[in-house]
Parts: sequence; C-alpha cells; structure tokens
Amino acid sequence: PLPPSTAAQFTSGFVDINPNSKIPAMLDTTTSPPTRVFESAAILIYLAEKYSRTDLWPSDLSKRAEVLSWLMWQMGSAPYLGGGYGHFYKYAPFKMEYAINRFTMETKRQLDVLNQLLASRKYIAGENYSLADIAIWPW
Repeated sequence: PLPPSTAAQFTSGFVDINPNSKIPAMLDTTTSPPTRVFESAAILIYLAEKYSRTDLWPSDLSKRAEVLSWLMWQMGSAPYLGGGYGHFYKYAPFKMEYAINRFTMETKRQLDVLNQLLASRKYIAGENYSLADIAIWPW
C-alpha cells in the first residue's frame, strides 16, 4: 500500500511500475517475471482474468463489450469531470465561473446518464454485477 499523501509515487521504484507516477498500480510477484499493471481499469481486468472471474468480466463477447464500454466510459468521464469540477471550484487560484459552470453541467449530465440507465436495469452493464459497477460506484 502506498498512501497518496507521501508522494512516494514519484520515486524511481514506483515509476518503474507506473511510468505516469499515478496511483493505483500493482506489481504481481506471483508471475515470472513479475507483472506490472497500472490504471484502475487495467488492474480490475487483469485480476478478473487472472482469477477467472467470469461473473465480473463475462466470457460472452456481447456481455463483455457492454461491461468494457461502461468501464471505458468511467475511465474517460468520471476522473476528468469530477476532477475538473473540484479543481476549478475549490483549488484554482481564482474562481472561473465558466469553468465551474461547464464542469458542473457536464458532471450532472453524466450522472443523469447513469440514473436513466439504472432506471431500466439492475446493474450498470445489465442484470449482473460486473467490473463496470466496481469502477463506477466510488465516483
């Protein structure tokens, strides 16, 4: 485990695991040679495949495509929008109304996409809990 507040992700040992110096990253030492995996979706997919978790990462191509689509939606939307909103609202050296309003509107739109989707199905990618749910829930 690597606490984010220590900035240890910028050390050379960590950069060997994730050249982008971001958390999360892992080094699977049960493989030979050890396998590095970075970015949350890549880690989820790696672990699901390693442990044959077809309940979370379906073997059926159509079902897997739906899980993968929502997983990529999360990777491309949530951190950028939530992070952008938080940055311009709280951390920017001065308030930029346009940026705050833009990120607020887009964040609300993305949440509406999820609300509409979940009104018609039990889980993000269908009727079964999947990697998409694991990735999207914290956001």
